[in-house]
This record gives sequence, structure tokens and C-alpha cells, in this order.
Amino acid sequence: MEISDRLLCLFSAEVTDDGDTYTVEVPRREIETGSIEAGKTYRVALISQATPDSDTAPQNEEHVPTDGPQPPVEPGEFRYVEIEDLGKQGDGIARVERGYVIIVPDAEVGERVKIEVTEVKSNFAVGEIVDEEI
Repeated sequence: MEISDRLLCLFSAEVTDDGDTYTVEVPRREIETGSIEAGKTYRVALISQATPDSDTAPQNEEHVPTDGPQPPVEPGEFRYVEIEDLGKQGDGIARVERGYVIIVPDAEVGERVKIEVTEVKSNFAVGEIVDEEI
């Protein structure tokens, strides 16, 4: 599957039945991080969740288990993140979709930086600062 360069955010959400309509909720963090704005109109793509035995399941399973939710980032991916906290060893902590944690060494709380994801685990990732935003 090809993903557009215009992709603003990516998250998992359940489609809920509201009677006459169906709703997909956008997580608050997507608005707060500035990826998208409330009240604006966007194109939405819905992608089915692949099962481990389907033809669309990821072939590279060495770093991610196939059961449960998959990490919302991949190695080599570039992201803009905001550092929300510091870890026990002083590394910056950013949170993305579903509260997934990205550890960013040499980052300070409140910084908004561009990172490259260098390592992905089931419950956290590590990213290196590529560019600091002004």
C-alpha cells in the first residue's frame, strides 16, 4: 500500500454506531500536537486491520509481536513530536497515537523536534533528533 506524503496523522479508532450515523473519534493529542485542527475538513482513509494469517500482515516480525495492537511507528520513519516529560535517565519522552512512548535522548521538556525513529519495540520506540523546530 502506498501512503501519501500529505498524511497528517495516523491512529487506530473504533467506528461507533450513533443511530443514524457512524463516528470515528480523533484522539485529542492529534489536535493538541498541531497535526490537525478542529472545525476543518479532511479526507479520511479507513484501512482494515490485518490479521496475522492474512496476506496483508507485515512480513517483518522480528521487532514486533503479531498479537495485540501494533506500534504506530516504524524504524526509519520521520516524525515531529513534542517532548512532554523526562525519563529516569534524563531522556526526553514524547507520546504519539494511543499514548505510545518515544524516547528521545538529548531533548528537553517543551521542545518540538523532528526525529527519526531508530528502534521500535512493542511498548516504546527510540528516536534521534534530526532537526529542532524554531
